[in-house]
Amino acid sequence: MLPREELLKGIENRDTIARVIDLAEQAMKTWEITLTDFLSPPELAESEKVFSRLTEVQMIPWGGYPQAERQRLGIARSELPLDTSQVSVIVLEISGNFLFDPATHRDFLGSMLGTGIVRDKTGDIIVLGERGGQTIVTLELADFLELNLTQVRSVPVKTRRIDPGELKVREPKKKELTTVEASMRLDAIASAGFGMSRSKMVSLIDGGDVRVNWKEVTQASYQLKSGDLIAIRGKGRLEVKDMTITKKQRYRVELTRYQ
Repeated sequence: MLPREELLKGIENRDTIARVIDLAEQAMKTWEITLTDFLSPPELAESEKVFSRLTEVQMIPWGGYPQAERQRLGIARSELPLDTSQVSVIVLEISGNFLFDPATHRDFLGSMLGTGIVRDKTGDIIVLGERGGQTIVTLELADFLELNLTQVRSVPVKTRRIDPGELKVREPKKKELTTVEASMRLDAIASAGFGMSRSKMVSLIDGGDVRVNWKEVTQASYQLKSGDLIAIRGKGRLEVKDMTITKKQRYRVELTRYQ
């Protein structure tokens, strides 16, 4: 048995990670690969933290494509081979004429949840403008959605399985930046990286919209370090790269912004 309470210390998403631990114990007992539902980035980060402390089991995340935000975990004993092909996902195409009634990510998700499914069974949703969208789901959900997802907003849609190679994933835009700041405070680095005023950034931090390494941070004075990832709802992500001290004792920070 795994040291459950020790592994769950300091974990925010306790219920989810407890289920992941259950699956890890099942994988150890049965010598079979177990699969989680789709996990959010914070849940994935905490799962990785837990598994980094274990030698008996291994995990591999997969959400249909390398940059997927929501991913399932395949879990197996350390002695067994494990790769992404063993993490089952299905790609669905949701096609319709959205020229006069454009649908957003929220619209597609709302229509899917409106059929009675739960969020944990669905991965990323890719919006394709007037042509509709694509989504990634668990195997057991595919047949259900093909039959029951027939409308998004006012638009009739057809839902069908497609080959994963037909995914139309847009590579995230990447921009390299350098800023020189008096400190490594979150509000200073993030406002420079996201190109907004310090006061606006403080407002976002106070409002709980900013995460560092997928954990909500509400202190503008939080001290960043190289390797940290800052995420803001609707604004993308910012990675803190190399940091050096200038002759004037200021911080020169290399940043990469993803949109």
